[in-house]
Amino acid sequence: MSSSPLIFTFGTVVAAALLSAAIIVAIRPLLARYALARPNARSSHKIPTPQGGGIAVIASALLVAGLAIATALTAAPPSLWVVYAATVFMAAIGVVDDLHPIPVTPRLLLQALTIGAVLFAIPTNLQIVPGCPLWVERAVLMLAGLWFVNLVNFMDGLDWITVAEVVPITGALTLIGLFGELSPSTTLLAAALGGAMLGFAPFNRPVARIFLGDVGSLPIGLLLAWCFVELAYAHHLAAAILLPLYYLADASVTLLRRLAKREAVWLAHRSHFYQRATDNGFAVIEVVRTVFVLNIALAILAGLSITLRSAVADALLLALGVVAVAFVLRSFSRPRRQVIVR
Repeated sequence: MSSSPLIFTFGTVVAAALLSAAIIVAIRPLLARYALARPNARSSHKIPTPQGGGIAVIASALLVAGLAIATALTAAPPSLWVVYAATVFMAAIGVVDDLHPIPVTPRLLLQALTIGAVLFAIPTNLQIVPGCPLWVERAVLMLAGLWFVNLVNFMDGLDWITVAEVVPITGALTLIGLFGELSPSTTLLAAALGGAMLGFAPFNRPVARIFLGDVGSLPIGLLLAWCFVELAYAHHLAAAILLPLYYLADASVTLLRRLAKREAVWLAHRSHFYQRATDNGFAVIEVVRTVFVLNIALAILAGLSITLRSAVADALLLALGVVAVAFVLRSFSRPRRQVIVR
């Protein structure tokens, strides 16, 4: 890895962060007037707070990444521009949903069409599991993509938690790309998304002055899903699972628990482990710090899986990741012990 790509990528991160912060400063008064998220029984916030900061994150990530790719590469894969268009469309779905909630069925159909367009643009000679029929693999990716986009939205319910998730993941993806294990275009896209989230972070710090909104969480989920698919196509499936493992586990276990209780899973709730943690006495900053540290550990395990290139190592590292995530989920689900000072 030479210093030139490293410096260029670092510049991409900084440019996206500065642009994201500048856009938030510019649009926050407008969002405070027209897009307030008012607290309810299921909310983690106590006062009306503007939502829609995702506009700045997505706009700066796509713009800076596009310019960086155009500057650094002679040609980008056509599928990347389909991802761009799909991300903009997913953000548009989020805007509408933020202002006037869309019923569940049409919302899922629109998301599925968007994800389907991205999968259709992937060359047919690319497969994660070569022996698997292509249509089966793409169908699984469709369902996985739809679930991941929505789980990122479900998990965006606490100040700084999406920052604590996205920044370590995009940082890991960027480093993986700089070492040649991801395409340059995907590497720059991950770097720009991470930078945009860093620009958003000061405004979302507890107590948040602005939220991402669906306009941010939905397209962020799509962009991350694309990066993980690219990582899997590069023969690093274990790493692609390890990086988002906390979000996958929290959202999936919560969904299964609610299904078992026959609850209406499409309705808002406070059953996620990170929400239960705050109800159990954890401060918000303690929750997001724990998630951040866990994601750093998962990123290290993902990096080891790429370095070792062994099926046995992948299995062991995945097992370690599951144990680490299970430990955090268990701690979040139990009341915090109070220290009594005599």
